[in-house]
Amino acid sequence: MGQPVSDKLTFYLLKNVNKAIREFDMIADGDRLAVCVSGGKDSRSLLHLLHARQPTVPEAYHLVALHVEAQIPGYPHLRPVLEPWFREMGVEYAFVPLELPPGESLPLDCFRCSWNRRKALFLQAHELDCNKLAFGHHADDALHTILLNLFYSGRLETMAPKVQFFDGQISVIRPLIYVEERRLDQLTRALALPSPEVNCPLSRTSKRAWIKEWLRHAGPDYRQIRTNLWRAARHHSGF
Repeated sequence: MGQPVSDKLTFYLLKNVNKAIREFDMIADGDRLAVCVSGGKDSRSLLHLLHARQPTVPEAYHLVALHVEAQIPGYPHLRPVLEPWFREMGVEYAFVPLELPPGESLPLDCFRCSWNRRKALFLQAHELDCNKLAFGHHADDALHTILLNLFYSGRLETMAPKVQFFDGQISVIRPLIYVEERRLDQLTRALALPSPEVNCPLSRTSKRAWIKEWLRHAGPDYRQIRTNLWRAARHHSGF
């Protein structure tokens, strides 16, 4: 029998993951990596790929899957889906409650939602002695961020592949920064991972959603646009 499609895709995608990890010095021997797993295709693919590469690389690192549980309308309860998967993989994991400040009104806008989630993740990562926090942002996310900054702030900036916080106590890394979103779709299907969509009330009307829709008109030029803007933003930011 031939090699399963999921194995072929994992091998193929790990080339770009390993490239990013080496190029930006993301993972070192002895690291404790907290992997942010929202439950969608990107974060689940990230955990799968970081887990799959462990036996094949010289650096030994430990994985901790973190999932923020939000008791907010529109967000499904994913513990019954994620917990058996974490156990099957044999990774350490924790479910982190999203505690909103008093008086915080719902629905949260994108900035406030992200800020509150990241605060919960940083605090839990610190409590579990993790020195790296891995997010599932991919190449298309980087492009969307560049255009958002250009259109709405007049800045040529994108998300950095690696950035340190709190005097270097913890670093945020993005190992999927060279991976296309469509490849993550393919991997998730091949692995038969159920990845429920989070029905955020603002998901269809946000500026990021508009950017994604606007880019659909680029057609065959899309990949070249993404490459050129990434190069320009990276040169401007110096990473």
